[in-house]
Amino acid sequence: MRPATIRDQIDELYRTESRRVFASLVRLLNDFDLADDAMHEAYAAAIEIWPQEGWPANPRAWLVSTGKFKAIDSLRRKGQLKVLQPEIASRLEEVADENAARAATEIEDDRLRLIFTCCHPAIDPKLQVPLTLREVCGLTTEEIAHAFLTSKATMAQRIVRGKAKIREAEIPFVMPSLVDLPERLDAVLSAIYLVFNEGYAASQGESLIRVDLTAEAIRLGRLLLELLPDPEVKGLLALMLLHESRRESRVSRDGEIILLENQDRSRWDQEMISVGTTLVEQALRSRRFGAYTIQAAISAIHAEARTVKQTDWNQIVVLYSVLQRIDSSPIVELNRAVAVAMRDGPEAGLEIIERILSRGELDKYQFVHSARGELLRRAGKMPDALMAFQRAHELARLEPEKRFLAARIDELTR
Repeated sequence: MRPATIRDQIDELYRTESRRVFASLVRLLNDFDLADDAMHEAYAAAIEIWPQEGWPANPRAWLVSTGKFKAIDSLRRKGQLKVLQPEIASRLEEVADENAARAATEIEDDRLRLIFTCCHPAIDPKLQVPLTLREVCGLTTEEIAHAFLTSKATMAQRIVRGKAKIREAEIPFVMPSLVDLPERLDAVLSAIYLVFNEGYAASQGESLIRVDLTAEAIRLGRLLLELLPDPEVKGLLALMLLHESRRESRVSRDGEIILLENQDRSRWDQEMISVGTTLVEQALRSRRFGAYTIQAAISAIHAEARTVKQTDWNQIVVLYSVLQRIDSSPIVELNRAVAVAMRDGPEAGLEIIERILSRGELDKYQFVHSARGELLRRAGKMPDALMAFQRAHELARLEPEKRFLAARIDELTR
């Protein structure tokens, strides 16, 4: 390959693989900051070496090995190598090539291992998922704050506290035993699903979809299911697959948002739908399912309908009512309001949305205003709809969403 081509591929490798390399280095170095520095040094070395020596047979293993020895050199220069725990120092001194096959397997599982570390019971539950999203998945503090409807400063403090707890409590970077898996499962499932959500509908930027995040979340879901065939793991994987099945129809060729009612359903991935539906059915039959399985069942109803009019909206409203008893969040209530509007008309949905807004919980959540604007538009209340869409546009940070809302505003203005 030409040097310029290799540089482009290294950039792509950083985008798709850097968090896996980071996770492996955390396992080896037992230190978040040291691992982060080592990862970036390894990629810098790749930019310098690969154009001359060629693309390695296993790029990820090369980066992990190089990062490890870069960390050793750094610690030696600072005189800190002997300060490390003896077993860590011993592990760092091993030569990676002696056991390449085992190393490749360990690297593949490292991100899931790190998720379980971040979700250790010793860490405050409020810190577990944000820490996982930042350190394992590389989401920015701002993106995580948006997902939790809180400020960037508050979220930054939570992440710092989580890292400090791992260091102070000497929490090991290992997979928990099968006995200990269930008590960490809820936080792990939540982390994986939030990663998927950030890929499915990015919180900011130029693109609605980040395929690298949705693919990684699905991969982690499959890996988790192999370790623990729990009904809710099946439910989460089903939910992600059913959502992902619609990816190709959600955005036009020029990057514009296409609403569910206008999507070309012939482009939906039938294989993903089949696998997702089977997983939902298995989870439901267990009678030990939870919120993810119910959401997956809702997605399966959408997947079965040939058109939006043929959708069983009554069943969807019933499922959202069940979901509300498990998860009483205002987001679930908002989704149920939209389903009620599809079943009973826009006024019925608006009544619920007005109650949500009166409590002030979602005042800065753009989707409650855009949903309200859409229902007001359908009810023929154009001035109120215009104000709702303008408020949603003020809050939107993703460019395709801004363009979609601007088009609605322009339409109502005219």
